[in-house]
Amino acid sequence: MAEGATYDPAAARHLVRYGMGLSPHVIVKARGATLWDQHGREILDFTSGQMCATIGHNHPRIVAAIEKACEGALHLYSGFVGPAVPALAGRLASMLPPSLSKSLFLSTGGEANEAAVRMARLATGRYEVVGLNGGWHGVTGGIASLTFAGRHHVDYGPRKPGTMSIPAPNCYRCPVRHCRDACDTTCLDVGFDMVDAQSSGSLAAFIAEPVLSSGGVIVPPRGYFPKLKEKCRERGMLLILDEAQTAFGRMGANFAFEQADVVPDILTVSKTLGGGVAIGATITGEAIEQDCHDKGFVHVTSHVSDPLPAEVALAVLDVLEEEDLARRAAEMGQRLREGLETLKARHEVIGDVRGHGLLQGVELVKDRETREPDAGRGRAITDACMECGLSMNIVSVGGMAAVWRIAPPLNVSAEELDRGLEILDDAIRSTS
Repeated sequence: MAEGATYDPAAARHLVRYGMGLSPHVIVKARGATLWDQHGREILDFTSGQMCATIGHNHPRIVAAIEKACEGALHLYSGFVGPAVPALAGRLASMLPPSLSKSLFLSTGGEANEAAVRMARLATGRYEVVGLNGGWHGVTGGIASLTFAGRHHVDYGPRKPGTMSIPAPNCYRCPVRHCRDACDTTCLDVGFDMVDAQSSGSLAAFIAEPVLSSGGVIVPPRGYFPKLKEKCRERGMLLILDEAQTAFGRMGANFAFEQADVVPDILTVSKTLGGGVAIGATITGEAIEQDCHDKGFVHVTSHVSDPLPAEVALAVLDVLEEEDLARRAAEMGQRLREGLETLKARHEVIGDVRGHGLLQGVELVKDRETREPDAGRGRAITDACMECGLSMNIVSVGGMAAVWRIAPPLNVSAEELDRGLEILDDAIRSTS
């Protein structure tokens, strides 16, 4: 829709509804952390365009990269590559450990996870894959069986055979009723006992987010991932880490696995690499890539190795480095965290604040002692914030509305953060 165009509600009759509901605000312009709707109203975006506009909306370097691609090639036959594709692969290899040096470029995080699981199954010759209860990895056919956040699997038939989950390390709501506010990883031991009891002896891989985002911004305790990798090694499983929402600065580091003291066998990235343009990548080492190639690995799509998103991704990585956005995310994340902790001290409805860098979670409860979640209040406050010009919660559907996921762009200003916190404070008061 062009800038200044008016919104025709009747047009919505021709759209398939996909579970979130459409806002009456039709966004005609986006710059940095600010959106403008069809009436010229400003909306402060604390979701980074659902975690994708990492360096802000319509960053000039992204616009320039798109223009550069338009002068070259936007799309090619899958057997061709433009110069940006191998350049991006080399750039990623230079940022990662030597064991993660081979990249496959696709369109989305879900597709990157599909490819990762296919590679793990082919490389190990096994088929069983385990995930964390509360994990989100996509909704396409295969990987949907390993997406456990919310109730998005209900009424769609059986999961793919060989998919299992174990309890997520949520110390605020211990899944095995063992601890409170300090996870000692007993849930990991119990989980693998469950896996061993169910496995047919064909365990191929474990897939996890370093921080479970859709599952409630759950931050596993220190030592969790090294212990998880050791359990995988004992069983001949590969470890896949899904960094769709945590890579490229958001957590205050290039990659969240660096903070978790573990290196995965396969890494997937997407949202935060494209700066708002669709791209995903499956990254592994030479040994796994060679083994899969020798066994005839196939994952061809119409948009594999597309030049346009690769050009944009290179620009995103340039900006991350030049503007030192990982460090800035750590600093601004601390400012945001302190502001949210102040709101927690002021408002009983806030039961917990957690996260790293510029991915912060706020859990709302009806009572701090019983910790009964309050999705209704969470949804009401989210709506009140929007009325006041702040989009601050990525998903407010069903029970997920009880946990806000707040993720401003990495170059958000201190003034924008303070203004957003002020709006949030007022919205909590107005719904009490």
